[in-house]
Amino acid sequence: MLGTLGQLAERVGGRALGDPAFQIARIAAIDEATPDALTFATTASYLESALKSRAGAVLVDESLLAPSQQEGGGKPLIAVPSARAALAALLQAFERPRKRGPFRHPSAVVDETATIGPDVYVGPGAVVGAGARIGARTVLEAGAHVGGEARIGADALLYPGACVLESCIVGDRAILQSGSVIGSDGFGYVFVDGKFERIPQVGNVVLGDDVEIGANTCVDRAQTGSTQIGDGTKIDNLCQIGHNCRIGKHCGIAAEVGLAGSTILGDYVLVGGKAGTIGHLTVGSRARIGGGSHVWKDVPEGAFYSGVPARPHEQQMRREVMIRNLAKLVARVDALEKRQ
Repeated sequence: MLGTLGQLAERVGGRALGDPAFQIARIAAIDEATPDALTFATTASYLESALKSRAGAVLVDESLLAPSQQEGGGKPLIAVPSARAALAALLQAFERPRKRGPFRHPSAVVDETATIGPDVYVGPGAVVGAGARIGARTVLEAGAHVGGEARIGADALLYPGACVLESCIVGDRAILQSGSVIGSDGFGYVFVDGKFERIPQVGNVVLGDDVEIGANTCVDRAQTGSTQIGDGTKIDNLCQIGHNCRIGKHCGIAAEVGLAGSTILGDYVLVGGKAGTIGHLTVGSRARIGGGSHVWKDVPEGAFYSGVPARPHEQQMRREVMIRNLAKLVARVDALEKRQ
């Protein structure tokens, strides 16, 4: 059992609406919930579905409750300021424990000139290159690769197969998912005498503290200088961050986003899945880019852009309405022409 309704409400700083002694055994999504489960609702439609589900109780945003629900009497509820934040706190109890050092697997290859901090875990087949530095309590899981002169901060986690290549820097508490590559060569070529000539990419990548990089995401090293990702930024799976990009603090970048070289994102920018930018443009702080958008010019601070090419979201929605009505307009024009 996870605990009673009252105990869980106290744990997340919420209010128990219903029998505080009601026993909760697990947390489950709405369509998987059982009578002993706590499910969760972050929108009005989800709340409606949750209340009709088999779930024994619902974790819900306080703002979604009608006045009649504030006093309880129906399905047991835990009302909180943010159901997502409360859910994250409850699920921490189920997170698999991180490996702990000091430990070095016999198959790991650690150069004698590397500096390994206290309580570092180095898993099977992991590689640490010459002159690299690994901070305290960091975990390098199986097959993780840290190149020569690279630096990894304290309490970082490199999942199996994650790569931090030569001279790149990763901050404290960073998480690199499997298959991520930090410091791949930037896509730099010049066309000379009918063929591409490679431009050496001699810069590096610098990731701030608390950055998370998704599986099979690539962050290219700079041609010169540094590709930079600010503190707290989270990047999803299968993204491409081009050379010399500069991404600010606490940005959220969803799956399959592609940022061409020298794109600049301010702080707290949100980018929806499959969006892309051309290079050498700036997206201002707290701007939002809709999923699938193609950004071809600068985006002002705080703006919401969407579409292809991306434009202010309200303009894009008006355009979509006009396109949907186009068939009716053509039919009207055809009818008018037939009358003549």
